[in-house]
Amino acid sequence: MEAFFRTHTYLVEHTHAPVRRLLMDEIDWNNRMIGIKGTRGIGKTTFLLQYAKENFDIHDRRCLYVNMNNFYFQGRGIFDFAKDFYQSGGRVLLIDQVFKEPNWSKQLRECYDKFPQLKIVFTGSSVMRLKEENPELNGIVKSYNLRGFSFREFLNLLTHNSFRPYTLDEILGNHEQIVKQILPKVSPYKYFMDYIHHGFYPFFQEQRNYSENLLKTMNMVTEVDILFIKQIELKYLTKIKKLFYLLAVNGSKAPNISQLAHDIATSRATVMNYIKYLADARLINMIYPVGQFFPKKPTKVMMHNSNLMFAIYPITVESQDIMETFFVNSMWKDHQVNQSLRDSFYTIDKRLKFQICDSNEFGRTKIMPDTYYAKYNTEIGKGNQIPLWLFGFLY
Repeated sequence: MEAFFRTHTYLVEHTHAPVRRLLMDEIDWNNRMIGIKGTRGIGKTTFLLQYAKENFDIHDRRCLYVNMNNFYFQGRGIFDFAKDFYQSGGRVLLIDQVFKEPNWSKQLRECYDKFPQLKIVFTGSSVMRLKEENPELNGIVKSYNLRGFSFREFLNLLTHNSFRPYTLDEILGNHEQIVKQILPKVSPYKYFMDYIHHGFYPFFQEQRNYSENLLKTMNMVTEVDILFIKQIELKYLTKIKKLFYLLAVNGSKAPNISQLAHDIATSRATVMNYIKYLADARLINMIYPVGQFFPKKPTKVMMHNSNLMFAIYPITVESQDIMETFFVNSMWKDHQVNQSLRDSFYTIDKRLKFQICDSNEFGRTKIMPDTYYAKYNTEIGKGNQIPLWLFGFLY
């Protein structure tokens, strides 16, 4: 136990989160079982350590961070470790990569039932379906998703500002005034394309090649998270990777399931399941018409965020696809995004119509009063025409 406390003290002491994640204030920390999901590279470990740093002295032995990568847990399970920690006065156990432990959900349930004063906060892959696949956690776990940096967080980090997030209603009804408060302090568009290229994943701050780091992350998601958590045999890995590549190079459009099944030599049903796994892993987004859901075929598949579009070669990266990917990704956290096959607009929350437009070509667009226009290549808007970058302030 002493070795774990020494590691905890060192990690917390050396943790520096230059941007305080909004999720820190959205979580109800009174719950005793909290799950934080997110894709690799998104900052889950830093998030746990930052929570410990904000709420406990680094030498306070009531809080402890552990990582299931530690070989110690091959000999002892979560429950036995938690029991020792609890009996020695521990009250908050932070468990990183919980899915690495066999029967982890059953052990967490046993901890919850046997140690009434113990709070457990654990991280896991976005591929995990906490409640659907782990019924023993139903009713006790509160699940949250940690996302990559928003454009607002990226902008605050690079410009040392502290712009707050805005709700969608605030942006729609008051965007002209909001922009007037931001522009005197910074020119957002000077940073927007950098964010589009390399701003979503926190590791852009590291002194390493971003694209290579992102490729490594994408490979780890497919090789470890999807295969390990979904218990898929290793021999099928090449099919999943090839499917992801084909979806990426084909661009943002409705997938041809029959052709994809032929290309990776599998069934249509398996292709749909693999597409769902890739979506759960936050590598792609599936867009459906209002009222339709998986397992129906989506009307559009796009990369989960614009950074992914630049990491796969060779892709012809179209500006319109990039901007629509940014828009959908920004909306995804708190809003439902739909689109039918024959429409050029997106429907948000089943009621709001949006078109993503190039400001330089907007003169040819017929303006409809019931539609909002998210315009790129501009910093300002008017009426129902809103600068696209401002939707990066939704979280």
